[in-house]
Amino acid sequence: MSDIKNFLYLNRRAPYGTVYAWESLEVVLIGAAFEQDVSLAFIDDGVYQIMKGQDTSELGIKNFSPTYSALGDYDVQKIYVEKESLDARGLSVDDLLDLKYEDEDDDWAEKDSIKVVSAEELAKIIDGSDVVLSF
Repeated sequence: MSDIKNFLYLNRRAPYGTVYAWESLEVVLIGAAFEQDVSLAFIDDGVYQIMKGQDTSELGIKNFSPTYSALGDYDVQKIYVEKESLDARGLSVDDLLDLKYEDEDDDWAEKDSIKVVSAEELAKIIDGSDVVLSF
């Protein structure tokens, strides 16, 4: 029996104004550092967390979005974005950060981490996860 759990972190909130997005990112990195099978999903306003071109200078807080690019280094390869949430906000995958990982099973080829999925597909991913944490 494997000790590795499949963790899914659901990100539902905008990146700034609360600590949820930052806390989620920290917990994801910790889980991945302990070699758990980690996935992220971005739904509702959570899709704004991985948007390109974030500028927090007028908010007076640190822009932590560049940290998402480190996920591939922690072997986080599965980042799901709900299509309906993108559509409702007039966004597409081209508006999102270019997140990659290196596939050791494919001669370290660089591959996209983000996969846009329907709400129905995301429900199946949630059902297949051992642990789901919502932020």
